[in-house]
Amino acid sequence: MDRFANHRFDDVRFAIGNGAGASDLFLHRHDALSSPLFDRVSPPLLRWIADQRGRLIAIERDSGRVLPRLAGDPIGLGWRDLFPRMDRRALLRAALTEDRPQPLTLRIRQATGQERWCLVRMARATGSVDRACWYGTVEDVSDQHHGAARFLADALAESREHYRWSVDLSPQVPWTAGADGNVEEVGPRWFDLTGMLPEQALGTGWLGAVHPDDLQRTVAIWTSHLATGTPVDVDYRIRLQAGGYRWMRARASARLDAKGAVLRWYGTLEDVHAERLAQRALSQSEERFRLAVQSARLGIWDFDCVAGTRTWSAEFRRMLGLSEAQPATTELALSLVHVEDRDRLRAMLDAVADGIAPPHFEATLRIFRADTGALRWIRSTGWLTRTDAGRPQRIIVTFLDVTEERDAEERIRWAATHDPMTRLPNRALWQAALEEMAARAQGSGTGFGLLLLDIDELKRTNDSLGHDAGDALLTAFAGRLMALAPEDAVVGRLGGDEFGLIAESLSDRSALERFSMALIDNVRVPHVHEGRTLDCGVSIGGAVFGDHADRAEDLLKAADLALYASKASGRGRLTLFHSELRAEAQQRSSMIRMARQIVSDNLVVPYYQARVDMRTNQVLGYEALLRWVHPRMGLQLPGSIAAAFDNGEIAVALTRQMLASVLRDLRQWLDAGHDPGRVAINASAADFASGDFADQLLQQLDRFAVPTAHFEVEVTESVFLGRGTDQVARALDQFVQAGVRVALDDFGTGFASLTHLKQYPVDVLKIDRSFVSNVEQDAGDAAIVDAIVKLGVSFGMEVVAEGVETAAQAQFLLRRGCVVGQGFHLGRPKPFAMLSPPMKNADTN
Repeated sequence: MDRFANHRFDDVRFAIGNGAGASDLFLHRHDALSSPLFDRVSPPLLRWIADQRGRLIAIERDSGRVLPRLAGDPIGLGWRDLFPRMDRRALLRAALTEDRPQPLTLRIRQATGQERWCLVRMARATGSVDRACWYGTVEDVSDQHHGAARFLADALAESREHYRWSVDLSPQVPWTAGADGNVEEVGPRWFDLTGMLPEQALGTGWLGAVHPDDLQRTVAIWTSHLATGTPVDVDYRIRLQAGGYRWMRARASARLDAKGAVLRWYGTLEDVHAERLAQRALSQSEERFRLAVQSARLGIWDFDCVAGTRTWSAEFRRMLGLSEAQPATTELALSLVHVEDRDRLRAMLDAVADGIAPPHFEATLRIFRADTGALRWIRSTGWLTRTDAGRPQRIIVTFLDVTEERDAEERIRWAATHDPMTRLPNRALWQAALEEMAARAQGSGTGFGLLLLDIDELKRTNDSLGHDAGDALLTAFAGRLMALAPEDAVVGRLGGDEFGLIAESLSDRSALERFSMALIDNVRVPHVHEGRTLDCGVSIGGAVFGDHADRAEDLLKAADLALYASKASGRGRLTLFHSELRAEAQQRSSMIRMARQIVSDNLVVPYYQARVDMRTNQVLGYEALLRWVHPRMGLQLPGSIAAAFDNGEIAVALTRQMLASVLRDLRQWLDAGHDPGRVAINASAADFASGDFADQLLQQLDRFAVPTAHFEVEVTESVFLGRGTDQVARALDQFVQAGVRVALDDFGTGFASLTHLKQYPVDVLKIDRSFVSNVEQDAGDAAIVDAIVKLGVSFGMEVVAEGVETAAQAQFLLRRGCVVGQGFHLGRPKPFAMLSPPMKNADTN
């Protein structure tokens, strides 16, 4: 008995509590400790039973395990001394709240004074032993608990190390803040960035690192989000430890409780400086692009082919006269386009939609502004991008209002093709119309008329009244011509005083004559300019396409020949082309070719005709007359090359050759000791046109050492009437001052007036041979001769009668007071060789 007592005491302990229930439980203790209810709790290491009052009434140890001894006897309420206070309360609280609480890990004191961790499981009993209240087990889990604790410690250390490395290597700075927004924690990288200790950043200390310009904005944003609890995302600059500032992005979200109240803020601070600089550069680039587009006055049409959306820039809307509220639609754009350009734009848009548009395209369209209806020219330039599959992706079209540019181009084009004074087409445009009309007439087999018109004596108006009067006459003539011209006529100013007219309605001779006569009569009515009357006449040459020529250029030549004939035959008339005119033109061309050959081969030979005092037959001088020697036909008169004298270039060249030959002859006369008197040479208007004729002639006189007293220059009255009269006046003044006399030839046959005799220094008046030849039979010619002689005497001029061919004419002239004559009766023209030595008396042979 004694040897089993300790075993029973150590392994199975029973205590009889007070009351019948305890006694019954004690009697059935073996059944209770072996109850399957313990298996429902857990595999027991130490089984126990407690009553409803929490008194331990029975315990049993697991005989297969060696367990430490307890610090005291747990029976009854002794178990309370085995547990620390906090653990005992946890055990009681669990028993009072649940029938089968979760296992509790508690500390239990051992006999050695140490505490071991145990796992207590329990359940309220309602089974067969219903007087018992609680069944439970105690399991020693110290080893497991220490292992788990070590594991947890290791895991915590690893987590902390992982967190530390994550924070150290992350470019972001983590931080937390309380519900009031005061920072409570900040990552160590904060110090690396700012040089501010993390504890200095707590609360609102971090604001000390914020750029002053960003401080107010940042605080305002942070404050507003504290009130709402919504996530924060704000950019600001912070001061760096190394100096300067860097853009950072702060983001934070709030952790909320079950009621939605903020418990804590969790945030990061991220370096976005490079991104911000790139964004700024992009913004600046976009701003420069916007300003460039704005300064270039470009409108933009951005079409997303994938999404089907269109965006019109504000400048494009202003260009179209649209408000911002009006939608950007294709239909609206087409409605504003000029009807003649609408199909072209629609075709371009369809080509884009069908994917066949080129990557770059241009077009110039006309649009009507939506607000004013004004017509504007718009130049569009488009670029198309495609997807990898080749489908249209995006279309960017720029628009530029080129109305002013277009108008300027039109003005330039108009100026290039029109005469600014009369506003008529110029030669180029008129001739293009002529060629087009000729091509049309060739195709249809019809004809049309062409008239070339030349204003008579426009030069005289310019010289006598000034160029403003001449311009007024030109403009008035153009107005009258346009007023009388048929509706289908194309009228142009071809240059100077020449005009052209072509009309399909003037397709025969009678129609040209009727129109020309009406125009001639109309322009004869004087024009009035600034109170002055301007007389005007017109010479006309005409030709009919089909009758006179079958090509435009030939028709123009035919009319030009007819015009030349009108001017040569007295002006103020119409001449229609006929075949003889072409022959005359060919003759003139032949004369000009011959004259060029004469100049080239130096074939000019001067002949001298004496100027004689008819009272004494004394030779007073000579007039040098042009002759030339044909290689086969011998000596030729100037009439054989008469057309060449209308060519300024050839006329000047002939004068130079004559001057050189005459001065050589004069030099020989003087070297031989003979006195030739005054030798005269004829000068044309072309000679004076260069402006240095007097200088060149005087230099030649010096070169040949011929005294100016032996030289005289003869001019016709046409010299005074042409352009460059100022040059003529200067040259004549130079001659007079140098001692070279000036003679006016053919006086009385043209338009020379007393004004010219007063205006220009003339020493000699030469009566034209047409008055002298009939002076005995024609009283009118006699009166003219008498008047010229008296006029010359009154002006103190020498008067010379040309064409004296009979003694009776010489006597008549002497009776009228004209003592100097020139003609076959007084001496025929002779070469220099036949006059050496010059005769003292006139040759009457």
